[in-house]
Amino acid sequence: MVTRKTPAARIAVVAVGLVLAFALVPAALAGKGHGGGGGNATSTGSSISFALYADQNANGLPNWGDAVAFGATTSATGSPSVKLTCSQGGVAVLWGQGSFYLGNVVFPLQSGMWTGGAADCTAVLYYLNGDKTETLATSNFHVDA
Repeated sequence: MVTRKTPAARIAVVAVGLVLAFALVPAALAGKGHGGGGGNATSTGSSISFALYADQNANGLPNWGDAVAFGATTSATGSPSVKLTCSQGGVAVLWGQGSFYLGNVVFPLQSGMWTGGAADCTAVLYYLNGDKTETLATSNFHVDA
C-alpha cells in the first residue's frame, strides 16, 4: 500500500531540512578566511557570524550576486535579529533585517540599488528591549565586485 503525505507534512519536512541546513552552513564554513564567517563578540558574550550561502563564482569569498547566511549566539535574548547594511562610497545600497526565530538568516548580496561592484557591509545583532534597541554584536565585511 502506498501512502501519500499531506501537503502540510511535506512542508514540515522541507522546513526542518532547511533549518538544519542553515544551522550547518556557518559551522561547516567557519574559519575559512574572508568568506568563512566574520564576527565580533561584545561584552554580552554574543556573536554573529556569516558564511557563504551561494557562491556564484566558487571563489570562497563574498562577491556581488552571492548570498550570505548569518548565524548568532547570545544568552541575552531568545529572539535576536540581524540587520545588514552594505554601502558603496558611503551610500547605502542594501539594507535588510531578519529574525533568528526559525534559524539562520540569508541575504542576497545585491539589490535594486546595488546592481554591481564592491561594497562594505555591516551586520548588527540586536534585540528589542521595551522601546530600546540593544546591540549585541557587529560584524563588518567586504564584498568584492
